[in-house]
Amino acid sequence: MRRFFTRRLCAIFMTDAELDRAYNARAAVPDHLAIFERWREASVQARRQLRCDENFRYGSGAAETFDWFPAKQPNAPVLAFIHGGYWRAMDKADFSFIAPAFVEAGVSVAVLNYGLAPATPLAEMVRQTLHACAWLRRHVAGLGGDPDRISLAGHSAGAHLAAMMVAAEWPVFAADLPATLLHGVVSISGLFDLVPVSRAPVLRNDLRLSASAARHVSPISYMPRHKVPLITAVGGLESAEFHRQTHLIQKAWPHCFVHDVPLHGRHHFSAVDALADPAHPLFRATLKLATH
Repeated sequence: MRRFFTRRLCAIFMTDAELDRAYNARAAVPDHLAIFERWREASVQARRQLRCDENFRYGSGAAETFDWFPAKQPNAPVLAFIHGGYWRAMDKADFSFIAPAFVEAGVSVAVLNYGLAPATPLAEMVRQTLHACAWLRRHVAGLGGDPDRISLAGHSAGAHLAAMMVAAEWPVFAADLPATLLHGVVSISGLFDLVPVSRAPVLRNDLRLSASAARHVSPISYMPRHKVPLITAVGGLESAEFHRQTHLIQKAWPHCFVHDVPLHGRHHFSAVDALADPAHPLFRATLKLATH
């Protein structure tokens, strides 16, 4: 436990320049724009090849929508994917490429949208994700999914939102929801202690989080009441801070943490590519988690 708090304190005293080097993922990957374009092209192709029911609405806000890629068999397990983009960029349409390998393996996929900063406060993004999970629990059977096998996968900011769902008290949020709504969660390059993240020059003007507000939306500020299986993964080429963040959640939630999937030779963006690759251990671990 002493080592856990020591790791947190080290981040508190990082300078602006150190925080920027640690958390400015785009600056660390010079060809990130080409990667984003490749994702978009692969996502367009996925929507052409698969049945895609676009823009299901899980809430009243303009961004509270998801795209649905159903598996062929009835009562299929469900994987909901929450995209990254540092809570301020990207769109569900950029990540349809996640769906094909899972649909082929018999898993229905929901790719979620949520409001973006600075227009949408981060706490509201958490509430939107709660509503999305609740909607899926209540209605996914009508789409051919199994409401008892809803898993989440998230990348970067999306992994943060997915982790917040692990800590959710579902019957408090809505009396009709079960205590263990989620079947499991996969966190890729996740962010779990938002105090240093909110101080990073690349993010602070958009997130606008005080230290107390950052703690309020940090997964490590909570202890999940129920065991929700959690798989972590972080790119081997990512900064020490991304590795520290993943280590924090592993130590903070030992009753949930299942195992970590190494992503050797991958940076922040190629890390999420591993999820869509049926030959990669991250895909196989996610498939096993979603279907068991």
